[in-house]
Parts: sequence; structure tokens; C-alpha cells
Amino acid sequence: MVTAIVFIKADVARIPEVAEQVAAIEGVSEVYSVTGGLDLIALVRVARHDDLATVIPEHVNRVPGVLSTETHIAFRAYSSHDLEAAFSLGETDGV
Repeated sequence: MVTAIVFIKADVARIPEVAEQVAAIEGVSEVYSVTGGLDLIALVRVARHDDLATVIPEHVNRVPGVLSTETHIAFRAYSSHDLEAAFSLGETDGV
């Protein structure tokens, strides 16, 4: 599995629509709106490095409202925490 972190600058008026369209692309596992110099960060997970050439330039970059992208390929994962559990901290089960 190859993981890439894609920094996305988007048309500010279209950030929600851009995020939804990027999230719907096969290979994109998560999209986050963020503060700072970027508008969105997308996590792309694909089987092969060559697949990144399809997902990012042929799909992510062509979403209307995407102004630019910067891609960082992950070499190694140092944690294997459960993201679902991390984002459900405020939820209660059966209470």
C-alpha cells in the first residue's frame, strides 16, 4: 500500500464542494479542511506508486475549484492507531 498526503489549495467559495468531489475519487481515503496556508488535505492510499499518477493529476487536479496541489509520499508509518476510535472520543455507547 502506498500512501500520499496531498495538500490542496482551493477556490475559497467552493471548498465544501471541492472536498466532497475529492473524497469521492477512488483511492482517496480521507479529506480534511484545515487552517493555515492550505485549504484541504487528502490522504490517498493506492496499491502501487503508478496509481498515484492516475489519482492525483488525472482526478484530484481536475476537480473544478482545485487551484493547486502538493503531494508528499509517505515512506513508513510509525503508528497504527485506529483513526475511527480517535475521532469518536466524544461519543458514548449506550449512555
